[in-house]
Amino acid sequence: SLAMNPIQRPEMYIIGAQPVCSQLPGLSPGQRKLCQLYQEHMVFIGEGARSAIKECQYQFRQRRWNCSTVDNTSVFGRVMKIGSRETAFTYAVSAAGVVNAISRACREGELSSCGCSRTARPKDLPRDWLWGGCGDNVEYGYRFAKEFVDAKEREKNYVRGSEEQARMLMNLQNNEAGRRVLGVSGSCSLKTCWLQLADFRKVGDLLKEKYDSAAAMRISRKGKLELVNNRFNMPTQEDLVYVDPSPDYCLRNETTGSLGTQGRLCNKTSEGMDGCELMCCGRGYDQFKSVQVERCHCKFHWCCYVKCKKCTEIVDQYVCK
Repeated sequence: SLAMNPIQRPEMYIIGAQPVCSQLPGLSPGQRKLCQLYQEHMVFIGEGARSAIKECQYQFRQRRWNCSTVDNTSVFGRVMKIGSRETAFTYAVSAAGVVNAISRACREGELSSCGCSRTARPKDLPRDWLWGGCGDNVEYGYRFAKEFVDAKEREKNYVRGSEEQARMLMNLQNNEAGRRVLGVSGSCSLKTCWLQLADFRKVGDLLKEKYDSAAAMRISRKGKLELVNNRFNMPTQEDLVYVDPSPDYCLRNETTGSLGTQGRLCNKTSEGMDGCELMCCGRGYDQFKSVQVERCHCKFHWCCYVKCKKCTEIVDQYVCK
C-alpha cells in the first residue's frame, strides 16, 4: 500500500511531478480510485512517509532492529511479512505521518478540498483570548488518512478466524492507533489561538511507548482479535497490537527482515539494548579508534556572529562481531 505497506519507494511521491496513479506500485483498487480523485494529495502522502521513516529510524537507532531494510523493495524491509511489534509500530507511525502531512497541507492552502481547521473554541480558553488564526486541519487529515490508508485492508475478504484475517485486523488497529496519537496543542500568539498538531517527535516518542506495551493478540473462531493472556486489559483504539512474536534480529534473515547486528556500533559501558553485550547477542565485539572533529572554543562577537575552532579527538569505538 502506498501509505501502509508501509510506503514503498517514497521518493516517487516527492519528486514534484503529478504522479500517474496507474503507475504507482502497491496500490489496491480502492486506493487507486482515491489517488485519481485526489492526485494533489499524493505528494503529501509521500512527505508523510518520509517523516515516518525518519522517525522510525530515530526511535530504533539503538535497537537490534533499527528500521533498516534488507532490500530496496520496501522501506521497512521484510519485517512487514510477520505481524510483530516492529510491524505494529511501522503501520502506526506511517498512519500518523499521513495525517500530519495532510493536516498541515490543508492549513497551508496546498489542497483544494480543504482549508484551515474549523474546530470549535476550547472551553478552557480564557475569555480575553481570541480563537482564530489558521490551524492544522486535523479533522480532514484524520478522515482522509482513514479512508485512504485503510482501503487496502478493508478490500480483503479472508476466511473468518484465519491468520490472514488476524493480520488484517491487526493492521487496522495499528493504523487507527497511529491516527489517534496525533494530539493537538493550542498555539497562541498575541492572545490569538489556533489548532496546531504536536511536534512529530512527540508523536514518535508516544508510539514508542505504545510499542513497548503492545498487546499480544490471537484470532478467535468468531473472527475477532482476543488477548493471548487474559490477565491484561483489552487494548483500546489507541494501543498497538501484534499477532506474531518478534525475531531476535541477531543474525541476518531475509525472511523475517533481519539484517543482523554484525558490524553495528555498540556502547561498551551501557547495560541497555545499545550495549555491546545485548547488541552483539553475546558474539563479542571489536575495538577501533576513530577521529572525531567537533566545533569548540566558540566565542560570540559583537555584533552578531559566533566564531569557533575545530577540535579533533581520537575516541574508542566498538563494533559487533
